[in-house]
Amino acid sequence: MNVYRIASIVPRLLSIPTWNATRGLAGWRGPEARIWLLAGLGIALLLLTIGGLALHVPGAAGTVGTLERTEWLVVLLGLAALVHFVAVATVLRGVPSGTVWLVVMVALAARIGPLVAPPFLSSDVYRYAWDGRVQAAGVNPYSFVPADPALAALRDADVFPHVNRAETAPTIYPPAAQVLFAAVGWTLPGVTSVKAVMVAFEALALGAAGVVLRRTALPVAWIVVWAWNPLAIWAFAGNGHIDAAAAGLLAVALMLAGTRSGLAAGVAFGAAILTKFLPLAAAPVFWPLGRWRTVAATCVTLIALYACYASVGPRVLGFLPGYGSEEGLTDGTGFWLLAGLSHLATLPRIATGIYISVVAMLLGALGLWVAFVKCPSTDREIWRSAGLLMASITVAISPHYSWYFVWLALPAIVAPSRALIWLSTAPVLLYLDPFHDRFIWPSLVYLPAFALALVDRRRPLDLSLPTPGELA
Repeated sequence: MNVYRIASIVPRLLSIPTWNATRGLAGWRGPEARIWLLAGLGIALLLLTIGGLALHVPGAAGTVGTLERTEWLVVLLGLAALVHFVAVATVLRGVPSGTVWLVVMVALAARIGPLVAPPFLSSDVYRYAWDGRVQAAGVNPYSFVPADPALAALRDADVFPHVNRAETAPTIYPPAAQVLFAAVGWTLPGVTSVKAVMVAFEALALGAAGVVLRRTALPVAWIVVWAWNPLAIWAFAGNGHIDAAAAGLLAVALMLAGTRSGLAAGVAFGAAILTKFLPLAAAPVFWPLGRWRTVAATCVTLIALYACYASVGPRVLGFLPGYGSEEGLTDGTGFWLLAGLSHLATLPRIATGIYISVVAMLLGALGLWVAFVKCPSTDREIWRSAGLLMASITVAISPHYSWYFVWLALPAIVAPSRALIWLSTAPVLLYLDPFHDRFIWPSLVYLPAFALALVDRRRPLDLSLPTPGELA
């Protein structure tokens, strides 16, 4: 399939006004009838997932096999995203309490195939498995690049040949992630084991969100926002990205925040930060919880985890200092907004500094407002505020890796919003880059998100009072 045909077809598919189209569901007589629609959508999701797996060329690592197959995969993922949107709209309109088991069964079934299949949309999981193997051998993972002769005895034919940046970069993953990799390396080493651990953390995230939904008398079936998200299925069961662990730990921290358990929430939050640094953006929601106790617990957790690997000194930061340059964050080419402005005029070198400074001030002001003005105290306020902060930092850094967006589905479970649901799903498009440009194709993700954010502000989803019989 020609890439430019994809460029014209997929936007039209994803521009279908899903929320308006699902108003036709009103014709269904009661929530009991909608479960049949949901079952059909679940079957469609499973078939699309199987179709995506069938596209992979056996033996091709880190890629589907050909550009044409990648294009078709993105088409299938786009269709799966549409199925997901309709499923979410169906559940939010109200379904019987037992529907949560249908949601769980489809979610598990959809993950079996990607879990046992080799990863082919990213090679990151091979680095995770390698870091675990290095630690199982008693070596600090920050000490050497994988290709260093000192680690030659650890090389194998299954993992090492697929480790990315093997000759140039030490590991970038922070200490909490390394603890997980080490646990796999010491017990059941291998890529599939890493992916299984990430699926387990998905379950942890959904379990924590489910506790909050039950605690706030909301339908537990709302976990469909994450559970049927095709991007989550492919990113975690399929490719084992560490973001699942960060989201699981953050979900536990947010769940504990609603119980005013400041110390425990601080420990979970600190572990989330050192699994993948992005959860730090949610820090302001924890400030009203326990003040200095929560802050102290978070800081102690950070120090303790870094102390586990401090033998290498400053090298404990790994590849992190070089990551900004590689991803275009240092020269500004990686930021979606600056990439767009560069199409209009040649930007001065100072533009990147101005952008980073303005974003830092805006995010700082937003964080202060959440912590000291809004002061979220109820579960839904905490999760809604976390979603605002998480979406703001994600859009600001505008990553071109699709799996960076999945964590936005977490707050959307408890505090659903159109913008968050879109942002956590639509980046399936980013598995393709037809124009090799950081603005044009990503605009299919960002521009609708801004429009939906405006709709959310003017007409938020009023889902706080489910009808009798819809409570889980």
